[in-house]
Amino acid sequence: MNKLIGLSAAATAALFLTACASNPTSSLAIQKENNQYEVTGLGKSNIISKNNAISAANKTCGSRATPVVVDEQTTYNGALKGVVDEQTGQMIQAAATVLGTISGRNAQLAQDDDYQTVLTFRCQAN
Repeated sequence: MNKLIGLSAAATAALFLTACASNPTSSLAIQKENNQYEVTGLGKSNIISKNNAISAANKTCGSRATPVVVDEQTTYNGALKGVVDEQTGQMIQAAATVLGTISGRNAQLAQDDDYQTVLTFRCQAN
């Protein structure tokens, strides 16, 4: 009986943790030619995606080197991409947030992968 309860508790905990899992916000580094690397950062905003990409670059270089950015590209991949431009999408998100607050419901349109920043960098020793 105790084994059954323990097994049920473990299965429930595993299911709960799996349900709470989210997509990663940054990628592992891809090594390119000429000692350059490429990482991708995702985020709900332009700044968050850039910070996530920079964090991945810092992890890649470690504590004895600093990432030196060679190229940076940020793109908007929001739910409304192709329907409206980025600025209009942000205005719609703001309006949805206000309406959600008034109605007491969550009206978030922003996703963790609305923005994508790709950094190409090299590691320079400190």
